[in-house]
Amino acid sequence: MLMRTDPFRELDRLAQQLMGPGTWSRPSPMPMDAYREGERYVVAFDIPGVSADAIDIDVERNMLTVKAERRPAAKADDVQMDLSERPLGVFSRQVVLADTLDTEHIEADYDAGVLTLRIPIAERAKPRKIAIGDGSGRREISG
Repeated sequence: MLMRTDPFRELDRLAQQLMGPGTWSRPSPMPMDAYREGERYVVAFDIPGVSADAIDIDVERNMLTVKAERRPAAKADDVQMDLSERPLGVFSRQVVLADTLDTEHIEADYDAGVLTLRIPIAERAKPRKIAIGDGSGRREISG
């Protein structure tokens, strides 16, 4: 069997053990990606091993908050754990959303451990043409 070593894995594991699992008052961070895709802004959070009913998404004004809780799996009495590296507890991330996003129409999907939020760009933030009148006719300027 091929074994790969990662010198930082042990450091991460040790830091997780010292800090303990995340709690509701002190949650652990979760990794995320954010990008624009056409007329929507997409934010994806990695939270593998979390059931969909353990995820809480809130938007208050322009603050998006995502909280999730990974609970220990139920084990039989005769199971002896030899290695446990997957963190348990509460994970949270807050993102400040721009005023140009339509927070009333956020779509959320959860698949394969990735929570994906799609936030439409608000109509007022989209480029539009403005007509200018100079007495002899109208011309349009893109803006």
